[in-house]
Amino acid sequence: MDDDLEQIRKRRLEQLQAQQSGVQGPSTEEIEQAQALKSALLRQVLTPEARERLNSVRLTRPDFADSVESQLLALHQSGRLSGQITDEQLKQLLKKLAPKKQNIHITRR
Repeated sequence: MDDDLEQIRKRRLEQLQAQQSGVQGPSTEEIEQAQALKSALLRQVLTPEARERLNSVRLTRPDFADSVESQLLALHQSGRLSGQITDEQLKQLLKKLAPKKQNIHITRR
């Protein structure tokens, strides 16, 4: 697990160094590897039902799903997660993170 995190950090450091030196960004292979590693870590963090829910959210709001994934992985890396996150826990997390909707009331006279 710690090896995976170190690999992610090394790749990110290499990406930043490459950007500063003017070299092209990460190759397709590197992106695919990073996605595979991210999905493997999410399998460890989320129960199958919670992963299905997150995938459903991704279909409608991909940017919000990416944000939630990033936060879940950050919590996991910092050691603040104990065990897997269930579907109910994910629902609560999504409610907390969802932007507040503004209700507009129009009255006609």
